Amino acid sequence: MKEMGEKELFELIEKGNDPAAVFLYTPFCGTCKMTERMLEVVEQLISEEIIYRVNVNMTPNLVMRYKISSVPCIMLFDQNRDHDPKLLYQMNSVQHLLAEIRGVIE
Repeated sequence: MKEMGEKELFELIEKGNDPAAVFLYTPFCGTCKMTERMLEVVEQLISEEIIYRVNVNMTPNLVMRYKISSVPCIMLFDQNRDHDPKLLYQMNSVQHLLAEIRGVIE
C-alpha cells in the first residue's frame, strides 16, 4: 500500500483513468489497524497495485470535499471519475473487501 498526501491524492483522482481504492485512516485508530491488515491480505490476492493509504488528519480538503464522516473509510474509484467514489465505512471481512475492490477493477 502506497502512502499518499493530499496533493498526490487529488492528482490521482483528477488525472487518473485507472481504478483506485483509497484507505483513509488515523494513526491511533484500532479499527483502522485491523482494516489495514485486511487490506494487506487483499493486496496479496489481486494482481494490480491500486490500494493507497492516506492519513485523514493531513487531508482536511479531502474530508470536506467527499464529506468523510468517520474512519476507517475506503474510497473506491472506478475508471469513470465523473461521479463521486463509493465510500465504505463497514469492514465486514477480507472477502467483502476483496469483492468490493474487484468490483471497481472489472
